[in-house]
Amino acid sequence: MEGILAQTIVSGLLIGFLYALIAVGLTMIFGVMDIVNFAHGDYLMVAMYFSFWLFFLFGFDPLFSLPIVTILLFGLGVITYYLIIRPIINAPMLSQIFVTFGLLIFLRGLAQFLWKVDYRMIPQTLSSGNIEAFGIYFGKPQIIAAAGAVICNGVILWFLKKTRLGMALEAVAEDKEAARLMGIDSDRMYALAWGIGIASVGIAGVLLSSFYYVFPEVGANFGLIAFVVVALGGFGSIPGAFIAGIIVGLVEVLSGFLIAPSLKFMFVLAIYLAVVFVRPQGLLGHK
Repeated sequence: MEGILAQTIVSGLLIGFLYALIAVGLTMIFGVMDIVNFAHGDYLMVAMYFSFWLFFLFGFDPLFSLPIVTILLFGLGVITYYLIIRPIINAPMLSQIFVTFGLLIFLRGLAQFLWKVDYRMIPQTLSSGNIEAFGIYFGKPQIIAAAGAVICNGVILWFLKKTRLGMALEAVAEDKEAARLMGIDSDRMYALAWGIGIASVGIAGVLLSSFYYVFPEVGANFGLIAFVVVALGGFGSIPGAFIAGIIVGLVEVLSGFLIAPSLKFMFVLAIYLAVVFVRPQGLLGHK
């Protein structure tokens, strides 16, 4: 029993790191622009399809296609900002919600049109297999995904705190008007935020594609969890999203193991609701 519980905790930690990476892009976009991107999970789906087709058409292992898909998703994020988001940036919040929700429907419908509703999976990758230590089995793809998530979160934090461009991005998030007086182009920073936000979920999508099914609805599940993680950690807080991702991952797998797999998401949402009632701004968010 103890060995199974330890195995479950390890699984929760590994998936929690990935949840954190998925949520980072969502919280960054909101933190800079106060816009909730309802299509965030569907960009994850797009990245997974890119990874899948790069493997089957050109033989690129997900680890090798990672930089390609990251660049593609960064560009897709920037294009999304200039074509879709910039025209409604000063619109009422309800209009912004309709636009990003419409983007969700478009991306999902396009995937269904192009690739049907079939479940696809990359059969064998360089990271396939397991590692055993102290009686606990670690899936290599999950370990690599978790390590990639930790590294990516660290790089984003370093970029924001230690580089001039990152500090300019944070300045726009704090006070757009003051940043403009300092000569910072807020429009350029918004595009950068969308590029980084979508690229980070693209990285998560590639890492996920090495051990998870690819299908048009895959973004719905992970997108919902990303919203829970962001709200739990605090909208706009990257460290908060990282901590909340681990919490959500542990709660999900432990409740599924100790109580019932069919009820695991209920407990995830219950933890979120408890935090909302006690601390509405989230764990590390600001009022």
